Amino acid sequence: MTPAAPVAASAGTTPAAGGLLAPADLTPGRRTWRAFSRNPLGMISLAIILVMAVVAIAAPLLAKFPSGYGRDILMPPSAAHPFGTDDLGRDVLAQVIWGTRISMIIAFAASFLAILIGVALGVLAAYAKRLDGIVSTLVDVSLALPVLPLMILVAALIGPSVTTLVVVIALFSWPEVTRIVRSQALSVTRLPYVDAARTIGGSHFWIMTRHILPAVAPIIVVSVVLTASRAVLSEAGLSFLGLGDPESWSWGKILYNAQRSGALTIAWWCTLFPSIAILLLVVSATLVSIAYNDARNPKTREN
Repeated sequence: MTPAAPVAASAGTTPAAGGLLAPADLTPGRRTWRAFSRNPLGMISLAIILVMAVVAIAAPLLAKFPSGYGRDILMPPSAAHPFGTDDLGRDVLAQVIWGTRISMIIAFAASFLAILIGVALGVLAAYAKRLDGIVSTLVDVSLALPVLPLMILVAALIGPSVTTLVVVIALFSWPEVTRIVRSQALSVTRLPYVDAARTIGGSHFWIMTRHILPAVAPIIVVSVVLTASRAVLSEAGLSFLGLGDPESWSWGKILYNAQRSGALTIAWWCTLFPSIAILLLVVSATLVSIAYNDARNPKTREN
């Protein structure tokens, strides 16, 4: 007589044919990736970000650092110069490639610093009730301030450099991260396993790092991507106003040079290609965050 099938088979947890795991057997991370990989916009956007990261890393291998002067001044796109040249005869393609490196360095460095501050304050405010009011008030005041004028003022006072841009952008980006992380962490602090951790004598730092922080990790991933995209826009805006690092290239500096030289009206290629690079990175980062949110949400992802 044929033995009865295991209980697990009736629950839908038996490995699928061909040795592949059924959806019920996948870990949460693999289920999220499986749902994310089925989103074409998310995958295309992720591929664009990865290509830009490769370009940033391999910039010295792809193009020479644009410096000095050239003979071909304000030449339109051609075989010799696919993105054209600027008012000093420098290759715009080389500027965009090297600008990718600086723009992404500033974006991810500023995002990392903002996430570090925002997550620390958000988790601390949710866990320590005495500090919640202080942190919430600080966040509300920071979000009510006119960000762009203050960023311009601080950057002008400190002096233009890559470090200045990273610090200034991070200092005005952490409040949104703190608000999002705090709202998510508040629901976690009320769960029974957090109370059990306190009961067995776990230290505050151990509870926050081992129980609360992992629970808000998905929100942190989304915040990193969105904060980085906003940092790109902030860097481009500050550099366009002449507050970028004068010794390095960024997408904002390319636009600043085009505006300063008058090429905005007579050489469309000087502004089109860096603008497309900014648009691609910001839109791709936004679509990746949306796709990731949908993939990790059981109500929206497909098994």
